[in-house]
Amino acid sequence: MTLPLPHRSLAAVVALAATALVAGCRGSGSGEARVVVPRGASLRVAADSLEEAGVIQNATLFRIYASLRHRDRSIRAGTYLFKRGVSWGDVLTDLEGGKGLVRSITIPEGWALSQIVPQLARVLGAPVDSVLAAVRDTSLLHALDVPTATLEGYLFPDTYVFPEGTTPRQAVHVMVARFQTVWQPEWNQQLQKQAMSRNDVMSLAAIVEKEARRPEERPVIAAVYLNRLKTGMRLQADPTVQYAIGQHVSRVLYRHLEIDSPYNTYRYTGLPPGPIASPGRAAIVAALNPATVPYRFFVAYPDGHHEFTTSFAQHGVAVKDARRAWDSVAALRRDTLRPVATNVLPRAVVSVPRPKAEDAAATKQPARKGGSAAKAPARRKRAS
Repeated sequence: MTLPLPHRSLAAVVALAATALVAGCRGSGSGEARVVVPRGASLRVAADSLEEAGVIQNATLFRIYASLRHRDRSIRAGTYLFKRGVSWGDVLTDLEGGKGLVRSITIPEGWALSQIVPQLARVLGAPVDSVLAAVRDTSLLHALDVPTATLEGYLFPDTYVFPEGTTPRQAVHVMVARFQTVWQPEWNQQLQKQAMSRNDVMSLAAIVEKEARRPEERPVIAAVYLNRLKTGMRLQADPTVQYAIGQHVSRVLYRHLEIDSPYNTYRYTGLPPGPIASPGRAAIVAALNPATVPYRFFVAYPDGHHEFTTSFAQHGVAVKDARRAWDSVAALRRDTLRPVATNVLPRAVVSVPRPKAEDAAATKQPARKGGSAAKAPARRKRAS
């Protein structure tokens, strides 16, 4: 039987579409792809994301395929990890049943466990206590030779994708493994040159991470603290005081400097017992390779840079200049209630408005071994 021309054209179109569907019912390529399906998203949105990630080859044909099988209205939102090259039927099955759902978390550089733990608990859907127990894993502490009670500083800042059902202990192991991957074997030789342990370097790197606002200043800031250590000066790093307080405060006051904690580098000489946060790779490299400079002081300016000086007299001049800069910023913000951050030596207090009598002194002479500066807390032997 010979079909009329119009029917033959229609049949050809149907045959072509059927051939395209059969040929395109399987993705191409290899490996895995992460795909986010937003809450309330339609199959069109999901298909476009799948095509962009290389899970499917044609979003339009995928939607037709799903519609013909009446499977286009029951997809679940979430972050999925798909294998490229699987059949469209398998992709739809995963979308309908939530199979392949993953939990994603990004840990920024400079986050402490006090920030990481609740976020990780939320992402994993686990109790906070379970995450707290995981970061106290004695086997990991022993493997890393960490002298502190937690893995503070060793959960490497990065973006992690965990399969559905990942436990806190498994997640922490992955994050520690990432740190061990980042730490290069040749860095151990640098530890010997500096006569420092890895924990010492991580402790310094964490302070550098918290202090630095400009990447190029990281090695210089690291050098400032190492120069202080070599000359017997206390580090007097305000991020360590913040850590000792246990919560963020807008101003570091004299009474905060009296906190009896081995992490309070205004009160105890040397590095703190361990990192105060998770430093990124650049901060670790800076701690391992500090700049060759004589500086022992620095003070922060509103634009994020620091003024570095060698003597206390020079530092005093820099502090006055920095105060004027901060005062100018305060004048522009006078109609707002937004506080301006206070910095403490070695950057010096540069609060706006000018420090009250209770504020930590901007020009306080750093204490040395065998003596203490005026108004500086009495030096005690560092806790072991």
